[in-house]
Amino acid sequence: MAAASGVRPNDSPPKPRFPTLAMLVAHGRGNCMTTVSTAPQAVRNDPVHKHHLQTLYRRVWGLRALGMGLGSLAPLVVLHELKSPVAAWAWVIFVGYGWPHLAYVLAARSRDAYRAEQRNLVFDTVLAGSCVPLMHFNVLPSVVLLTMVMADRLSAGIRGLWHRGLIGMLAGVLLGGMATGFAFAPQTRMPVVLACLPILVIHTLAVSLNSYALVRRTQQQNILLKKLSRTDALTGLVNRGHWEQAATTLLATVPAGEASLLMMDLDAFKQINDDYGHLVGDDVLQAVSGVVLCHAGAGIAGRLGGDELVLAVTADAATAAAIAEDIRAGVEALRFVHAPALRCSVSIGLATNGTAGGSLRVWLDAADQALYRAKAQGRNRASAPA
Repeated sequence: MAAASGVRPNDSPPKPRFPTLAMLVAHGRGNCMTTVSTAPQAVRNDPVHKHHLQTLYRRVWGLRALGMGLGSLAPLVVLHELKSPVAAWAWVIFVGYGWPHLAYVLAARSRDAYRAEQRNLVFDTVLAGSCVPLMHFNVLPSVVLLTMVMADRLSAGIRGLWHRGLIGMLAGVLLGGMATGFAFAPQTRMPVVLACLPILVIHTLAVSLNSYALVRRTQQQNILLKKLSRTDALTGLVNRGHWEQAATTLLATVPAGEASLLMMDLDAFKQINDDYGHLVGDDVLQAVSGVVLCHAGAGIAGRLGGDELVLAVTADAATAAAIAEDIRAGVEALRFVHAPALRCSVSIGLATNGTAGGSLRVWLDAADQALYRAKAQGRNRASAPA
């Protein structure tokens, strides 16, 4: 026997037909009599978005540790060449290998981890800027360090971060210069060049891979959102606007008599809502839509509004009549877990594009008139125009 939304064989728990990420409709193509759908959540709610922001520090931590760790190699080589004091060594080691983990702890323990991480991102630039005077402005490592840090601020996508980062960087250079007397030795020797290679290669590739993953996710979400914009959330059918566009294209490309329109209306749907409640009414709409989708083939199934469904197919009148009978029988066979006594049926009006004369409005009107005829003849049947 058929099972439908809220309807499962052996009373097993219902399985949603909508994915949870971006919540797009996934149409089953198995047994038409067991097709069920659950209404999707189109967008993430605010708590999820806030959680994403509040966990930013976790995602930044790995790249910060990698970037600042690799970025400290060249300054340490320069300090060795300059025979710098222990304090300079201690500071660079803290910046490269201590600060990333301290930043993580500070954000994790903050009441507002997102704001704390924004402060950490700005302080990164202060620390990077302070290392430049310690290297006596050695050209290559200074340029690499400052460029990498600013590139990371720009790629973070946080409004105004790069402005604050630039100010923080200048402040770091000023503070470091005050500590070193702005000693200036810009020449770069080969050992320092070699020490710059890890951050240039490894960190750049790591950031690029991370950006690639973000771009791919964005592309996938855009595809899902595009599909969502064409889909009726409750039924999984295409919405009226998209259906009308697709049906108009079908009319323009298929010869007269070779396309058919099935207009469907649930019988006594208001009574179902009154007797069983609107949630069961939603179950009925979803289940009937599942039956329509199972028999739609390459056709275009849509929801015009309320309980009025429509299917445009490339098929002559005889084939369309057979499809209509399959849909009618499938709907009649539906059974519902939350309303075991409920039986539902659908009336269907048929019209070919030859009847329609090439106009979508006329085609719809012809199918609508046939639908009224099916209702007048006793419902739970399909009818063609008189």
